[in-house]
Amino acid sequence: MIPAEQILAFITASVLLALAPGPDNLFVVTQSALYGARKGVLITLGLCTGLIFHTGLVASGIAVIFQISQLAFTLLKTAGAAYLLYLAWQALRSSAEPGQTTDRGHAAAHQTDAPAAFALYRRGILMNITNPKVSLFFLALLPQFTVPANGHPGLQMMMLGGIFILVSLVLFSLFSLFAAAVKNRLFASPRHSLWLQRIAGGVFIAMALRLLITERS
Repeated sequence: MIPAEQILAFITASVLLALAPGPDNLFVVTQSALYGARKGVLITLGLCTGLIFHTGLVASGIAVIFQISQLAFTLLKTAGAAYLLYLAWQALRSSAEPGQTTDRGHAAAHQTDAPAAFALYRRGILMNITNPKVSLFFLALLPQFTVPANGHPGLQMMMLGGIFILVSLVLFSLFSLFAAAVKNRLFASPRHSLWLQRIAGGVFIAMALRLLITERS
């Protein structure tokens, strides 16, 4: 059993890490601004599902392959970058669709372009599991709060990973609500929505390039 003070220290670290700017919370904010808070929460659920995957890899010892194999690390990060570029292409294509000149037409086109609920949930999963840095991050973080005397290290890591996921779920959902509220208050017009699509496309491209140049260290 993990002592309460150790759990409290881990929760504090998890909150600080979740609040720090990174690809996951940036992804949630951009998508929530585009599609609304509910769909931002769906993406958050997808990201948290991906975290379950990474927690399992670390707890089982499989994640170490990304630490020792440059090939495995490169293949997964390339797949992740390719997916981000695909999302960028989708966003930029949506923002460049011709033939909608009225505000009503823009609004209708924008509403049609909003992905379905499961598509957004799947988007969150793919965004997370194709980033090998998440496994390496957990591989560095979780053992720091694992003490053999407190029980099986793998079970402790699963428990700590679950705590991190719950913290991320709460905070990222709040990010979704905040981003959607700001968008509705300050960027409510269809023209602004199109610009948000373009900004999101640029963010995805930047995230893809950042992932491609990421090293294992």
